[in-house]
Amino acid sequence: MDQFSFTPIEQTLRRALEEDLGHGDLTSLLVVPVGLAGRARVLAKEDFVLAGMPFMAMVFSIVDPEVILEVLRPEGSSVRSGDVLATISGAARSLLAGERTSLNILQRVSGIATLTRAYANRVRDLPVRITDTRKTTPGLRLLEKYAVRTGGGANHRFGLYDGILVKDNHIRPAGSVAEAVRRAKSGHHLLKIEVEVRNLAEVEEALRAGADVIMLDNMTVPEMAEAVRVIRRTREGVLVEASGNVNLDTVRGIAETGVDIISVGALTHSARAVDISMKME
Repeated sequence: MDQFSFTPIEQTLRRALEEDLGHGDLTSLLVVPVGLAGRARVLAKEDFVLAGMPFMAMVFSIVDPEVILEVLRPEGSSVRSGDVLATISGAARSLLAGERTSLNILQRVSGIATLTRAYANRVRDLPVRITDTRKTTPGLRLLEKYAVRTGGGANHRFGLYDGILVKDNHIRPAGSVAEAVRRAKSGHHLLKIEVEVRNLAEVEEALRAGADVIMLDNMTVPEMAEAVRVIRRTREGVLVEASGNVNLDTVRGIAETGVDIISVGALTHSARAVDISMKME
């Protein structure tokens, strides 16, 4: 069947399975009897935010449609070490074939959701959104951005194709912030124009040029606070995003400047995979 008959996520999971299984699980083919039924428990081995069970279910459905996965904890819930997250039953060979791929994905996605929840909790009483970036694992962007949403964050643009973000490497060949924004505004009339700025002079230039969203890149907290005051005083409706040098220690202070969005590349590029195991019974 043509690979384009599958959804993008299913294509990703099939490629992951092919990477692990190749032409077959040699150990199980030799050791596990044909037709032997098996049952396994998926166990949390530390505290974290659960995300990715739909992907685990999809992996096993690709391996063997007769495998039954019963999810015991809801997506986005906080689980504790020792919790049973799901039970899986079916042919023992099928359970072993899908074990590592499904766990790799579940651990990665839950790790991102867990880190995102930590950031969101730091600013939950403030009117600001924590968003991801395009700093994702190649091939896993859909899964990782799903994890951000499950953890309580929001998605920035998915790729270069669905949002206009004028960065410093666009501004240099264009000649100036104003010229880069002018050229960007000649494109799709339904898309907002976001521009990255590094100082107050560029903030004012972006405002005069008619930018819809202004990203404050690697500014200090006092500089961001002043930039927000200038933007709010100059024109209504402009969204303000903060980016760069954001971590769990700084995110609260950044949010208190009054920005609308804080984008955090670490949500996806630096999240630690959580510890989950699958134990056969």
